[in-house]
Amino acid sequence: MSINTMTDWLSHNSNLLLGAAWETIYMVTVAGIIGFAIGIPLGVILHISKKGGLLENPRLNTILGAIVNIGRSVPFLVLMVAIIPVTKILVGTFIGTTAAIVPLTIGAIPFVARLIEGALLEVPAGLVEAAQSMGATPTQIITKVLLPEALPTILNSVTITMVTLVSYSAMAGTVGGGGLGDVAIRYGFHRYDIAVMAVTVVMLIVLVQIIQSIGDALVRRFDHR
Repeated sequence: MSINTMTDWLSHNSNLLLGAAWETIYMVTVAGIIGFAIGIPLGVILHISKKGGLLENPRLNTILGAIVNIGRSVPFLVLMVAIIPVTKILVGTFIGTTAAIVPLTIGAIPFVARLIEGALLEVPAGLVEAAQSMGATPTQIITKVLLPEALPTILNSVTITMVTLVSYSAMAGTVGGGGLGDVAIRYGFHRYDIAVMAVTVVMLIVLVQIIQSIGDALVRRFDHR
């Protein structure tokens, strides 16, 4: 394909590609926000309830850990199919961009929880002990010691999660989830259009690079170590 032909093709299909890019951003953003809203507290609970933790509760930790491990072990494509009934109940359909947010969110929650748990493990135990000796409550220790000290690692975890959600959103296109993955499947694969496939791959790469760059900048901004 010549440069002029490629330019004409891009001009003709710009609305399709831009619309798909917006759908991908929409899916990833909403799923990320909900996933973080649930996954971060879950990760905190996993950390503080472990043996020797701030609020040790082995039974709760074992139950939550098992649920998180199950969630992480299910391949995303299998997860999308398995929770179709749940998706239909929540949004009324299992096809489309909004429907894809449900499995994306469910897939993100256990992923975020383990990343947050790992981030909190990096906080020196001495800081927690010092706060306890000063009479700080568990809530104060979590909000003023654990989370602030782990913030750079948490931001890095957020970046990793968002990049992962971009790849998940592309997989959602295989079942009509919308976005760039859907365009790549419908136009690139089924119609054997190499140009569509190449452009959508490039757009996904650019999106990932933007997310990674923003994440790295935020980590540098808040990392005072």
